[in-house]
Amino acid sequence: MGIFSRTRDIVAANFAELLDKAEDPAKMIRMIILEMEETLVEVRASAARTIADQKEMRRHIAKLEQLESNWTEKAELALSKEREDLAKAALVERQKASDMADQLKAECGVLDDALRASEEDIAKLQGKLREARNKQNAIATRLETANNKARLREMWNGPKTHEAFSRFDVLERRVDEAEGRAEAMGLGALPKSLEEEIAELKAADKVDAELAAMKARLSKKEG
Repeated sequence: MGIFSRTRDIVAANFAELLDKAEDPAKMIRMIILEMEETLVEVRASAARTIADQKEMRRHIAKLEQLESNWTEKAELALSKEREDLAKAALVERQKASDMADQLKAECGVLDDALRASEEDIAKLQGKLREARNKQNAIATRLETANNKARLREMWNGPKTHEAFSRFDVLERRVDEAEGRAEAMGLGALPKSLEEEIAELKAADKVDAELAAMKARLSKKEG
């Protein structure tokens, strides 16, 4: 069973209210659009049949009008030959053709009204269909956003994330231990005595003197 029973129901439909009541809004909007598209096809098919009927009626009207003209000529001919009886018979046939043409014209007017109504219905249906498709796009966007949020939360709270942070904790612990060992090596070391510091200065002077002598020898050789 469809959501709507006729074009008027679709035009009057409040999509927001229908979607709020639906357990699955995405499925509901798909069903709405499908039914609207089917209704639009039916209304257009009906309009096409109306147009075809109009064309056929207008052809018959044209033939009847031509027949009226022919009977008028025949009546005039009979009257010119002093055959009043034949003239009257011709006029009777002309009236039959005229009456039938008038009837078809009236029916054609009814079809004109029906076609205008169909045209209005098609315009309204197309407007509602655009509205429904916009709703569908909005729902799809919201659904995609919600799914992305769910995936991010699952990723953040998932076992892989916890495992990665556990590895970081292990690495930080190793760094702490290495730093602790380096600091521990300096613990308990005695400060240098005055004699040791002076001896280091003398040793440094001796190295500087040897370096200067070496540079001097190299300069002589090059000279």
